[in-house]
Amino acid sequence: MKRFLRLASYVAPYWFQSLAGVILLAAVGLLEALRLLILGPVLSTVLNPGVNTTSIPLFPKLPAPYQFDLLKIVPSHFHNAWTVVAFALIVSTLLKGVCDYVGTYMVNYAGYGMITDLRNHLYETILKSSASFFHKHATGTILSTLINDVERVQTAVSAVLGEFLQQAFTFIFTIAAVIALGGRLSWALLIFVPVVITSARKIGRSVRVRTRTGQDRVAEIQNILHETITGNRIVKAFSTELWEILRFKKAARRLFRANLRSVRVQSISSPLMDVIGSVAIALLLWIGRNEIKAGRMEMQTFVVFIIALFKLYDPVRKFAFFYNSFQQAMGASVSIFSFLDIEDDVREKSRAHTLKSFHDKIAFENLGFSYSTDEGEHQILHEINLEVRRGEMLALVGPSGAGKSTLVNLIPRFYDASSGRILIDGYDVRVLTLDSLRKQVAQVTQETILFNDTVHNNIAYGQPDMARDKVEQAAKHALAHEFILKMPHGYDTVIGEKGFRLSGGEKQRIAIARAVLKNAPILILDEATSALDTESESLVQAALSNLMQGRTVMVIAHRLSTVRRATRTVVLENGRISAIGSHEELLQSSPTYQRLYELQFVGGAGPETGPDFRADLQASGAVGAGTMESGQEPYL
Repeated sequence: MKRFLRLASYVAPYWFQSLAGVILLAAVGLLEALRLLILGPVLSTVLNPGVNTTSIPLFPKLPAPYQFDLLKIVPSHFHNAWTVVAFALIVSTLLKGVCDYVGTYMVNYAGYGMITDLRNHLYETILKSSASFFHKHATGTILSTLINDVERVQTAVSAVLGEFLQQAFTFIFTIAAVIALGGRLSWALLIFVPVVITSARKIGRSVRVRTRTGQDRVAEIQNILHETITGNRIVKAFSTELWEILRFKKAARRLFRANLRSVRVQSISSPLMDVIGSVAIALLLWIGRNEIKAGRMEMQTFVVFIIALFKLYDPVRKFAFFYNSFQQAMGASVSIFSFLDIEDDVREKSRAHTLKSFHDKIAFENLGFSYSTDEGEHQILHEINLEVRRGEMLALVGPSGAGKSTLVNLIPRFYDASSGRILIDGYDVRVLTLDSLRKQVAQVTQETILFNDTVHNNIAYGQPDMARDKVEQAAKHALAHEFILKMPHGYDTVIGEKGFRLSGGEKQRIAIARAVLKNAPILILDEATSALDTESESLVQAALSNLMQGRTVMVIAHRLSTVRRATRTVVLENGRISAIGSHEELLQSSPTYQRLYELQFVGGAGPETGPDFRADLQASGAVGAGTMESGQEPYL
């Protein structure tokens, strides 16, 4: 019930359309029952011309004020029974059609509007979540919730809801007509109400569980699709197409079985309602026969009564389908609301301070960071104490897994520190608005993220109204202008998903141009040149030199040439600062830094460059395993 009420709360902005739709569909139900009741006068009067037509009541068994005489409603210039009944039938049908059309449109307007708001709210919540949210939830699971689960709810509250309301009001008014026509005969129907309700609830509960299982299987398939499509080059490089196809087929088979289990449960509803309806009609035929023999009911009234019963049968049969659809929506909403209810690790405080600009320094005070898994707590950073002055270029070096990327990602609050704090100009980053904090930081990451859009829009990302000349100026600073002009449509060329039409160096320079255009005073370079060839790296290094001018820079790189020009260099090992100083100071005080320096600049075949020394570096984690070619830069 809680989830139902939460879903219903999204209808509030569309209350007028919802109310109008409900009223109009109620009118549809009323007019449908009225058309059914007109069969009584057709049988008793129109098809029996010898009968006196001083009145044409729709409810002859009720007291006179409640008999609903057609002669008193239809215009007086219609004199005979046939014209009166024909007029009533045509007008009621026309009114029903108009109400049905407008009412269904209104209900669907409210339904689709509600789903649009729900989808927007869900997307906004997911997009604003911290980086840890995306680490905990697979991409396929997130996409499945945004697309498939929302689609399930949409089906229930738009197409199904409109028909449900129409059938529900038809049922209500038809049951009223049945009671008015059948009198005590109609009360026999109460015997079957508990049977229908109990069976529908049991089936619906099972449908909800089966739906959630099916949606989980869909999410599994979407995970496989996302991994294999985005990583298709790796799949081909390792010739694992067959293995991935078999993995997909197994997941598809699990979805197939989950769908069959759901169908098995849902398919029970319709035959069950058929049996219950047939038994009810058979029982009422037997009772009605006795009523007619006893003279307590006329034949034509009983015929209309039975037709009304058959009319009731259609809504009752469909109610099982409606109930199953709503249960499917409830099952799908579990995942939706679980995402909406997640408390984000990174939250902005109320009345947070707006950081207008960066003037002085970034300070790390006793900073620690850890994350939790099923295996326990994992400490990544330990008691980091560090100051970065405005205009300084600070290099971070160390073995893989030392915590370099984690440290710089704490500055724009992609994560929050577990202990200690980060201060920018004396303000704890947790008391600043996220928008003002992140406007001070530009980032060029190891994985260059580009969008399936034009070159111009990728450079001007987040600044859609930026003038073309400023975009071109940023590209010139990033040494990207020339190769952009050589593209088919220049700055209006669409570069493809993740920029697949560009080389690695070109992607990097587009990302640098984006950072130049942002013009943030703090710059973070996260392994920005570690995967480039020599020529591309030289161009990127020149572009980075332009980007670094006048900015406070924290740079991570695997190559000493990237960090040699730094004001100071910090060596991180096992999440702790093991050494800090200038290039010359570290050559004297840091064995790890000294070894890497010797490996890069000292030539010849000696113990420093021999296999034993390389093995020692690899064992210490200073360099990666593998063969290092002559002239290749070592990796920190």
